[in-house]
Amino acid sequence: MANVFKVKTNGSMPSSSGTPLTLYTVPSSTTTVVIGLILCNIHTTGVTASVQLVSDTSDTETNETVFLAKDVSVPVGSPLELLSGGKVVVKATDVIKIDCSVAGKIDACLSILEIT
Repeated sequence: MANVFKVKTNGSMPSSSGTPLTLYTVPSSTTTVVIGLILCNIHTTGVTASVQLVSDTSDTETNETVFLAKDVSVPVGSPLELLSGGKVVVKATDVIKIDCSVAGKIDACLSILEIT
């Protein structure tokens, strides 16, 4: 089994407010541990942001799309650290998406550990 630390970044997310944009999709045959997520407001005023986990993992439980953060305030020019201290395990084909109240005004940095 290989363990690889990675960072996934995307600037100016999402392309359209109200339409969450994919930041990361777990590759097939991979389990990923989310170590942390930082969102930064690059707008000239405050914005709100949401983070979704879209899970279609098939096991004995029902996995659905859930919010990891919903409409959290991100002050102008400031970062917001999410998921710090609390790890999230995501399975193959699960997707992490970001939305913002204003299109193209959130930069995102996701730190992960991929296990294959």
